[in-house]
Amino acid sequence: MSSEDSTSRNTRTGRRRKTASKTSKTTSVSPRSSRRSRGVELPAPLLLLKDLSKILSRRRARWYLFGAQAVSAYGVARMTADVDVTVELTEDSKSAVIRALLDGGFLSRVDNLYEFSERTRVLPLFHEASNIPLDLVIAGDELEASILERAQLIDVGGLSVPVISRHDLIATKILAGRPKDLEDVRRLLEQPGVEVPLVKAMLERLDELLERSDLVPRFDGLIREIRNS
Repeated sequence: MSSEDSTSRNTRTGRRRKTASKTSKTTSVSPRSSRRSRGVELPAPLLLLKDLSKILSRRRARWYLFGAQAVSAYGVARMTADVDVTVELTEDSKSAVIRALLDGGFLSRVDNLYEFSERTRVLPLFHEASNIPLDLVIAGDELEASILERAQLIDVGGLSVPVISRHDLIATKILAGRPKDLEDVRRLLEQPGVEVPLVKAMLERLDELLERSDLVPRFDGLIREIRNS
């Protein structure tokens, strides 16, 4: 499982709340091979998100896009081979959603999907129509509930997609800490509208939750690098 998977597992959502706020920003998903859907050519990640959105919307399950595809949704070009989504499910609804996914064009990448999700809170799936893997993270703790609250509805190729907020995306990328994640942070920080105090507040909460003390200094170091470049 990737660092971004573990990032999301460390910040899971809680009980149902209001829907994500909406932004008028129109973006495209990462470039990849396309498949035809009802006579319209769609980028592969968008085709996956369209099918996923239908399934989750029918069951009123809240969700948001995170990871590299979220970076792309905010206008930073990013090549990636998968899609990462966090979804809010109850124990009662999880089985029904799993059945709907498996009946709706998604395949399991593990032998026993339900048991795997019980251990890891992750549903590793594969979308047949787009030929793309999907890691569907089941939301859990209150910190992730706050991330879900702040998710932004973004128009992605004509589809309204709930996306992790820019500030939360930066914070979770700092937590993941891989070179490509930190490069994503640099490029996101170059965009207008990023409020550094909001990112720092999220990093302070993550430091406290995970009993760490290095996330805010890591972020401050990136800020200095950008200002000195």
